[in-house]
Amino acid sequence: MLPLPPVTPLPWPEQPGDLPRDLADRDALDQLLASEFPSAQGPLSRIQGGRQAAESQLQRMDAKRYGRSRNHLKGAVTRLSPWIRHGVLTLAEIREVVFAQLRDRGQGRDDGGKLINELGWRDFWQRMWSDLGDSIHESQEELKTGHDPASYSRELPDDVREGRTGLACMDGFRDDLVSSGWLHNHARMWMAAYLVHWRRVHWKAGADWFLEHLLDGDPASNHLSWQWVASSFSHKPYFFNRGNLERYSDGKYCKSCPSADTCPFEGSYDQLESQLFAPQPAIRDVPSRRRNNNSRGSASAAFARPKR
Repeated sequence: MLPLPPVTPLPWPEQPGDLPRDLADRDALDQLLASEFPSAQGPLSRIQGGRQAAESQLQRMDAKRYGRSRNHLKGAVTRLSPWIRHGVLTLAEIREVVFAQLRDRGQGRDDGGKLINELGWRDFWQRMWSDLGDSIHESQEELKTGHDPASYSRELPDDVREGRTGLACMDGFRDDLVSSGWLHNHARMWMAAYLVHWRRVHWKAGADWFLEHLLDGDPASNHLSWQWVASSFSHKPYFFNRGNLERYSDGKYCKSCPSADTCPFEGSYDQLESQLFAPQPAIRDVPSRRRNNNSRGSASAAFARPKR
């Protein structure tokens, strides 16, 4: 474990009207928030802040199992992102814990390679944010969907926001998002693809909605990953089919979905591609036109997948 920075008080003095800084326990926090925000619905997220909770979650991390099962909703994901986002855990600290775990268990570096790779993606998004600045809120490249950017709605549909699309998967993801403040990475990708490609909603509307609820909502990882799905920061759009969703969700949603017989995700990838995207030249023939609104220039990199 790397040495921890000293715990220091907040650098600004308390002002009249500030919420209390010291609370007896989590129940006191729940009561305070209920009185201050009476229109808010639902209980506190199960995710707890603070160093103790972060260390507890870190101890449950299994780097080898993560690499083997991370794409499954029931997979051994670390769930460390909220503490990373708020600076309770550093990427370097997690990296060292991964290496120590591999040594202690007699495992090789390859057994933790996927997790280390994902930590690298997290670092990469931050470096891109440093380079691009506020430009992360704008499309970095032209879309590769064949559609006019103006054809995408800038507003999130009410049925999506309220969880009444009639699709058990999307409504379930929405419920998890707003009730817990966390969503599995694969579910984030599916929901982003559904909004952008099936519902023709601009990626920024979806990205902003995620940031309203995610406790690990990092603007760099979030916005650039939505662009990865949309194809404004990747060489092609990301989309999926029903078979992919059923496989990695263990059929959890499809079995009880009221729209199972009219599933919009049914079909082969070739069939869905022809439905979702307009005819266009082969991807290799489409020049990449990266926006360059930053005085220091924009970085270039090849993406394999988003990290959120």
